[in-house]
Amino acid sequence: MPRRPNQPAANPQGPGFLAWKLEDAKARFSEVVRLAREQGPQRVTVRGRDAVVVVSAADYARLAPAATLPTLAALFADGPFARLDGFEDGLARQQEPFREGPDF
Repeated sequence: MPRRPNQPAANPQGPGFLAWKLEDAKARFSEVVRLAREQGPQRVTVRGRDAVVVVSAADYARLAPAATLPTLAALFADGPFARLDGFEDGLARQQEPFREGPDF
């Protein structure tokens, strides 16, 4: 079946994984998003090379579970060093006696 103008090209990575030229994806962005939600990832190419992939939010959440992990700040706040109340009091340094500089 011949492809309509501005229709995404079939991709060798499988059915439902379509490749769009950037200008076509921009002009028909709502269709790209709809197809990503209904059929799967949609590739966007720039000058014939892969640039980005549009995926549904559900697919992204499944593929990128690290995005749901706690932040580094939260990990430090729950870590063992967060419970060192009064720790700095025991770190008072003793003052060394002042030493005179050399005479020239």
